[in-house]
Amino acid sequence: MGLVRTALFNWAFARHHQGSGAQFVFRIEDTDAARDSEESYDQLLDAMRWLGFDWDEGPEVGGPHAPYRQSQRMDLYRDVAAKLLDAGRAYHCYCSQEELDGRREAARAAGRPSGYDGHCRDLSPARVEEYRAEGREPIVRFRMPDETITFTDLVRGELTFTPENVPDYGIVRANGAPLYTLVNPVDDALMEITHVLRGEDLLSSTPRQIALYKALADLGIARGIPAFGHLPYVMGEGNKKLSKRDPQSSLNLYRERGFLPEGLLNYLSLLGWSLSADQDIFSVDEMVAAFDVADVNPNPARFDLKKCESINGDHIRLLDVKDFTERCRPWLRAPFAPWAPEAFDEAKWQAVAPHAQTRLKVLSEITDNVDFLFLPEPVLDEASWAKAMKEGSDALLRTAREKLDTADWTSPDSLKDAVLAAGEAHGLKLGKAQAPVRVAVTGRTVGLPLFESLEILGREATLARIDAALARLAA
Repeated sequence: MGLVRTALFNWAFARHHQGSGAQFVFRIEDTDAARDSEESYDQLLDAMRWLGFDWDEGPEVGGPHAPYRQSQRMDLYRDVAAKLLDAGRAYHCYCSQEELDGRREAARAAGRPSGYDGHCRDLSPARVEEYRAEGREPIVRFRMPDETITFTDLVRGELTFTPENVPDYGIVRANGAPLYTLVNPVDDALMEITHVLRGEDLLSSTPRQIALYKALADLGIARGIPAFGHLPYVMGEGNKKLSKRDPQSSLNLYRERGFLPEGLLNYLSLLGWSLSADQDIFSVDEMVAAFDVADVNPNPARFDLKKCESINGDHIRLLDVKDFTERCRPWLRAPFAPWAPEAFDEAKWQAVAPHAQTRLKVLSEITDNVDFLFLPEPVLDEASWAKAMKEGSDALLRTAREKLDTADWTSPDSLKDAVLAAGEAHGLKLGKAQAPVRVAVTGRTVGLPLFESLEILGREATLARIDAALARLAA
C-alpha cells in the first residue's frame, strides 16, 4: 500500500503538470532475479491498470528510452560502471564482509562513524595483486567527494549531509550485478527524469545519488539532478512502519475484499496530503487538479482500516446503480457465492441491488447480504438467533405470519404495517417486533432493509421460513 501511495503521488504530480509537458515514466526494477519473475511482472502491470495509472513511457507503451525493465538494461549499467572506474570516480574494493564488520565494530566502540572507512580507496598495485592472488573478488565502490551535500527536498525543505555521514558505497556486486544505488541514478539520467517522489526510507541514499549524478554529468551521461521529494512513512498497527510483508499492506487483499480503486486511492491520498480541511471524499480527477507536492505533510501517516472502509463505502454509494450491479458480479458467483449457479435470479438481483448499495463498505459484503434470496433456506447465525428469539418470540412470529399472509405483497409499506401490527398486539415497538422476523427470513439480525427484502423474496418463501423458525422454537 505504501508503494501504491508513492505511485499515486508521482502519477498525480505528472498529470497535474501535464499541460506543461510533464510525463509519467513507469519502469520495472527487476534486477533481483531471486524475487522477480514474469508472473510478478504481469501482476504489477495488472495492478497499475486496475488502479487507473496510465503511463506515457514504459512497458507496452514504449518510448524513446526503452527498454523500461532494468533486467534488460544490464549492458548500459556495465558501461557506466566502467566509465566511472576509468575516470577515478569509482574503485575496486576487496574487503571481506568479516573485515568490514570488524572495522565497523571498532569504529562504533571508539565513537566514530561506522560507515565504510575508505580502506581500498588508494590501494597500491602490489596490494591489489596480493588480494587477487588470494582469490578475492572485488565490488565496485563509488568515491564520495569530501564535501557537504545540500539539496532542497520538495516535501521537507533544505537538507544538509556532511561527508563523515555519507561514506563511499557499493554500486556493483562482486559477481558483476549492478546495485540499486547505481541503476536508479543511471536510469534517471538516461531517461531525463526531472522529479522523483519516493519513500522516506530512501532519504539517506539521496546525498550519495546526488554525488553520483554530478559524476555522471561530468562524464556527459546526465544533464542534471532530479528534484526529490521524500514522502512520509505509512504506519501500521502499533505505530510501526507498514512493511511489505504485513498482510495489511497487500494490494491484492484489498482487491479481493472488493475495494474500489476510486475509494482506495481517495484514502491513500489522505496519507500525507489533503484536498481541503473539510473534504475527505473526492474523485481522482479532483485530486489531480489540486495536487501540489509542497502540500504533502512530512510527518508519518497512520493507515486506519476503518476509515479506509468508510471512504470506500462512500464511493460505492456514488456509483451509478448499473455500474454497482456490474462491479458486484465477481462476488455473486463461485468461489464466493454459496448458492448453486442456477439458483441465481437476475430479476431479484436487479431489484435488491439499489438497497444493497446503501449498506456496503466493500463489494465482497454483497454475498452475505443477498444470500437469503438465492439459497433454499437462510444461513442461520446462531448468535443472531439467540439475540432475537427471546421468550414470546413464537407468539409474535405466529401473529406476524397471520398479518403478512393477508398483506399486499407489492408494497413494502404494507409489509411494514403487518409487522408493526403484530408488534402492537404483543406490546412491542417495530424495532423489537421485526428482529425475530428478520432472523427467521435472512438468518441474521442485520442486513438490507427488511420490508423491501421480504417483497423481493416473495410471500411463499417468507411464510415458509417463518414456519421453519416456529418449528425450531417448538423443538
